[in-house]
Amino acid sequence: MSAEEKVEYMTTEPIPRLVSQMAVPTIISMLVTSFYNMVDTMFVGRLNTQSTAAVGVVFSVMAMIQAMGFFFGHGSGNYISRKLGSQEFEDAKKMAATGFFSAFFVGVVFGVVGIIFLRPLSLMLGSTKTILPYTMSYLRIILAGTPFMMSSLVINNQLRFQGCASSAMYGIIIGAVLNIILDPLLIFVCDMGVAGAALATVISQIVSFSILLWISMHGGNFRISFKNFTPTWYYLYGIFQGGVPSLCRQGLGSIATICLNTAAGNFGGAYADAAIAAMGIVSRVSMFANSALIGFGQGFQPVCGTNYGAGKYGRVKEAFSFCVKVAFCVLVVISAAGFLGAETVVHIFREDVDVVRIGKLALRLQCIVFPLNAWIVMSNMMLQTIGESLKASILAAARQGLFFLPLIFLLPQFFGLLGVQMCQTVSDICTMTLSVPISLSVLKRLKS
Repeated sequence: MSAEEKVEYMTTEPIPRLVSQMAVPTIISMLVTSFYNMVDTMFVGRLNTQSTAAVGVVFSVMAMIQAMGFFFGHGSGNYISRKLGSQEFEDAKKMAATGFFSAFFVGVVFGVVGIIFLRPLSLMLGSTKTILPYTMSYLRIILAGTPFMMSSLVINNQLRFQGCASSAMYGIIIGAVLNIILDPLLIFVCDMGVAGAALATVISQIVSFSILLWISMHGGNFRISFKNFTPTWYYLYGIFQGGVPSLCRQGLGSIATICLNTAAGNFGGAYADAAIAAMGIVSRVSMFANSALIGFGQGFQPVCGTNYGAGKYGRVKEAFSFCVKVAFCVLVVISAAGFLGAETVVHIFREDVDVVRIGKLALRLQCIVFPLNAWIVMSNMMLQTIGESLKASILAAARQGLFFLPLIFLLPQFFGLLGVQMCQTVSDICTMTLSVPISLSVLKRLKS
């Protein structure tokens, strides 16, 4: 399908059908991306509590790597979708190359610096002395694969914003299947322990990167070429404008995880390692469930961006309303299942009585307010895609930054470990209160 045909399709196809076609591949891609971390936790959980906790500690670094990947991917992708709608194709090609190569170079720097300061970084992330050797072993390998992990997210998102979510999905799925195969092989057969889990993840990500790069060079996609790499202020600001909300959302999530691990260790008392392991498990389960919602929102984004660029604001509003309604209904069902099966879910990852006890309550508390994220996430996606960078950034920073970070310091002081477990719940309620007036003001402007 040519670029002109893509524009015609995105601006005329009925909204429910169009969003569904865009969303199904992105939901699968996001679930699979999240599954990388889930699989590691499941297999490492068969080793010991310290290894499980180490994976939870390193989760914050992987979240930061994803944050940078989404920063460049969403920043360039949002720009590309708007230019696709206004049929400025040469401009879109330059942005595709600039977003990709910028992410790869930043990934190299991130990985090298992280390896040089490996021990202090591991301690800063919230690792205790008993967890430290496992954390360093896992983190060292993850950092080595950073350039490929970042840039594969960029290609995936650029393809998605061009309306090629199905093609992007294949590279992610193949990598996930490979990860599932390599995890038990490297962890148990090769007796590499937690390092084997990290190596399996990096190898899988490199394979995904190679497949996605090949896909981007074929078909009607904007091909990534170094001759189009244009790191001027104009394009870098375009990435910044569209990518900052994602960086706030994912980056603050990484900082929030560090603070969560630290609080769990400080207020876990004699069960510090178990508390860190439990909250790490709950974070990954919540991220896995939330990734489906984000995937649905990412299916909405190319529809939103292309129609906004084409001046079809009524279709933008229609798509937003459709996505909020569908997401809310689905999240109610997921939340009910998670609340009732919380003990079973945590037990899958670690058969430790204390880990299950702590994780069960934390997961149930999060499930109570999880449906609120339907409005929060869709609002954030809409604001980011139409170029409302400041409002999108404020909303993106709210859930795990503006509200979560003060709460993770205050609540444990009054409620101890319970304050750690309930922190995300209170933060979600506050974020919903903030998001409603912000989003309604923009919807009102679109109507006028």
